[in-house]
Amino acid sequence: MPNKNNFELVAPIDPKRFLTRRIERVAYASDASFYRLVPRAVVQPNSIEEIQALFRFSQEQRVPLTFRAAGTSLSGQAVTDGMLVDLSKHWGRIQIEADGDRIRLQPGVIGAHANTALQPFARRIGPDPASLDACMLGGILANNASGMCCGVVENSYHTLASITIVLPNGLVLDTASQAANEQLGNGAPEIARGLLELRERIITDPALSERVRLRYQRKNTTGYSLNALLDFSRPIDILSHLMIGSEGTLGFIAEAVLHTLPDKPYKYTGMCYFGTVQAAAEAILPLSQSGARALEIMDRASIRSVENLPGAPAALRALPESAAAILVEYQALTTIELAECQRQARQVCQSLSLLEPASFTGIPDEQAALWKLRKGLFPAIGATRRQGTSVIIEDLTFPVAQLAQAITDLQVLFARHGYSEGIVYGHAKDGNLHFSITQSFNTQSEIERYARFMDEVVELVTRKYDGALKAEHGTGRNMAPFVEKEWGAAAYQIMCELKTLFDPSGMLNPGVIINPDPKAHLQNLKTLPVIESEVDRCIECGFCESVCPSRRLTLTPRQRIVLRREIARQNETCDDPELLAALNQDFVYAGLETCAVDGLCASACPVNINTGDLIKQLRTQNISGRGQRTALWISQNFGMAEKAIGLGVRLGHLGEKIIGVNGILNLTHAAEKISQQRLPKWNTAVPHATLRIPDTRRTAAEYVYFPSCLTRTMGRPPGDAQAASLIETLLVLSQRANLNLWIPENSTGHCCGMPFGSKGYQQANRDMLHHTITSFWEWSKQGHLPIVLDASSCAYTLRSCAMALTPEDHARWRQLTILDPIEFAHDVLLPRLNIQTQPVNVILHPNCASRKLNLQAKLLAVAKRCATSASIPQHLDCCGFAGDRGLLFPELTASATAQEADEVKSQEYDGYYSSNLTCEMGLAAATSKPYRSILYLMEKASEKISV
Repeated sequence: MPNKNNFELVAPIDPKRFLTRRIERVAYASDASFYRLVPRAVVQPNSIEEIQALFRFSQEQRVPLTFRAAGTSLSGQAVTDGMLVDLSKHWGRIQIEADGDRIRLQPGVIGAHANTALQPFARRIGPDPASLDACMLGGILANNASGMCCGVVENSYHTLASITIVLPNGLVLDTASQAANEQLGNGAPEIARGLLELRERIITDPALSERVRLRYQRKNTTGYSLNALLDFSRPIDILSHLMIGSEGTLGFIAEAVLHTLPDKPYKYTGMCYFGTVQAAAEAILPLSQSGARALEIMDRASIRSVENLPGAPAALRALPESAAAILVEYQALTTIELAECQRQARQVCQSLSLLEPASFTGIPDEQAALWKLRKGLFPAIGATRRQGTSVIIEDLTFPVAQLAQAITDLQVLFARHGYSEGIVYGHAKDGNLHFSITQSFNTQSEIERYARFMDEVVELVTRKYDGALKAEHGTGRNMAPFVEKEWGAAAYQIMCELKTLFDPSGMLNPGVIINPDPKAHLQNLKTLPVIESEVDRCIECGFCESVCPSRRLTLTPRQRIVLRREIARQNETCDDPELLAALNQDFVYAGLETCAVDGLCASACPVNINTGDLIKQLRTQNISGRGQRTALWISQNFGMAEKAIGLGVRLGHLGEKIIGVNGILNLTHAAEKISQQRLPKWNTAVPHATLRIPDTRRTAAEYVYFPSCLTRTMGRPPGDAQAASLIETLLVLSQRANLNLWIPENSTGHCCGMPFGSKGYQQANRDMLHHTITSFWEWSKQGHLPIVLDASSCAYTLRSCAMALTPEDHARWRQLTILDPIEFAHDVLLPRLNIQTQPVNVILHPNCASRKLNLQAKLLAVAKRCATSASIPQHLDCCGFAGDRGLLFPELTASATAQEADEVKSQEYDGYYSSNLTCEMGLAAATSKPYRSILYLMEKASEKISV
């Protein structure tokens, strides 16, 4: 790989998007599979011209090129020791066409975001992989991903309208163009001619033609999409459909237009229990014929892995050891269709051999609970895996009529090879079974055990059942050695010729799909050294990345964990002292300082890992004893800190008037150079200091109002020094609602502890929590009065602080009622206020804390009651302000809010609202719009006379 002095070779790519530092390369060494390869560089192109430049560079310099979108692929197709092309940063455009009947998507679009954009049209994309909230269209298309309801007719192959492709020779083709076929013939005549010759070879071989047709009547992503050579006669149409499922080995998918499908709003969901797998398998055909959209089968081991989850039916634990279950769901466009689905479900279930009558529901929460069991299978095995092991998920296709025997055969293989934890589940309607096992690759004997097991799995699938080794996850590296075994020599030869036809230099994602090495699936295996307990259970699936505020600036949660594992690996082996030193040095900024510790990663993680907990622990380790003592002193004298903050805010606004924001920033940067310390950066979004806290009376108080420390010190909106403070606004609303709120006279000096805990000052955090909980207990009359807060982050912190409390404090804490401002506004104030809906259009920012408290719907309901129109951005993200992170590292907030800010600024709104002062500061700084607490909107909309 050329060094940074040779970037002219890849002009016009900005060197800032050509990543060669060791921390950057190691961070991208893993995808969701059990393979690991460290790239020589990571490139983040932003245009087709840059893709063309990369193709030229790759071929001239003989450097392999691999495209990667979300990196959630399970088969090793998104890792390389060559040049990794990261598409997640600059390829996220969505465009709705034909009133929602079509959608135009770039490869960096998250699948769920495409469906969100289609919601106003009651449409959706066809593919529905379980990873839809994290995976991107590049991977969905390149793997021909499907899912629980997609089957073989709603996948990318069958819903493709057109596609824009860049071939390795640099030719760009938009297949929607009438001239596309001619352009292919002129720009790549050997490909156009070769496709027709290969098509002719299949057509003139009746046995091969029949085999190709039959294999795509079931789910199959093993090898290339040979059905394209039969389904189409024009080279351009063959090419466009060959790209689907090609796993980035034939060219680059720059954009695709998909036909959309109706998003059926009515669902009818139930669980059917059977005495045996055979009985469950026999029920698949009649359930499918009754109109069921989803049929998810689970063997007894699968059920056992989730039967103790919260909310799991007690019936699961009582099932016999031979039992199996099928999760059944019907979907309908209208209530009339729904009634017919209910009739069909009742009728078919009467004919089934059930252990107990099936119980169906149309209630969304109950349906979600059932699906949580099915989706909890993967997390369940991941959460209980032994240290140092990976979770391996394979997906196979069997004839539906032989599904029960196939499950039994897989269970026999588990027992024979020592995988006692193995489970079998899957999309029964399509004959698509997944199995999950845990596997260590830390010793040669473990690798050999896995090799023997996989050899028998391949024999079972290909010889006994003539099934598919890959149903929906892509061939990748782990099944590449077995493609010929499944397809036969003639079909495999055509696949090899396809690869050579498109990529004669062999530089495009080599080793994936076509790999002559019979042991390729045993190379470059990922070892998992034991690391910090907070994150050791991570399976590196990447689901967390789409919600991480630092993902476009430095690292994601998965990458932080990958780096901790590499540091542990280097500490164990001492192979590369320079690498270890570089990772330790660079991890300070990339891993520690720019992590927002907002905990959203846990909400997206299959095993509920909060990488922020790791970061807080690492920050603690980096703090000296003197630093801990200083923080403890501040916590014990917090009233003085509040006065200092208030004074600093006043001086800042005074300085802004005299020398301007840039003048203050210049002074700050100079002070940073002298002190060698990061200092807060002033900006115009900093609120004004709170002048005074109004007097309230404890007599007849119905609620205790605890203003947050920031509201007490800087609670007046920026831009208007005379505006009412947030404290005054909440008191006015309560008076209009005929409610008595009491602000304790000694509230100064109390805090939720987050400013200490997030930075790693654990003792100061515990001390502050003890102080605050003790006062809450006294203020609330031993828990009898609810306590209202005006900041969602404080409410969430105080409602989730159990692990940091002493036993005595914990006993008191459990009896306290702590209300988030959104809860108080929606549940208490709204029913008591006479609201006059304002003729305004407002935009909301449900911050991380409110989303973790599941208050997004309540925030929207309050806004819609007070305004004629209220909405939440499609690109809603954490603002990354994270207390004072946004002042210390403003680049974090700028990066985290970039997409949301662009969306917000694309049109004018009459109001901008959230429920947390620092988040409002972050969004105001990013958008130059006046974000305020939702309480200000309520005050405008409520009449001044209470009812």
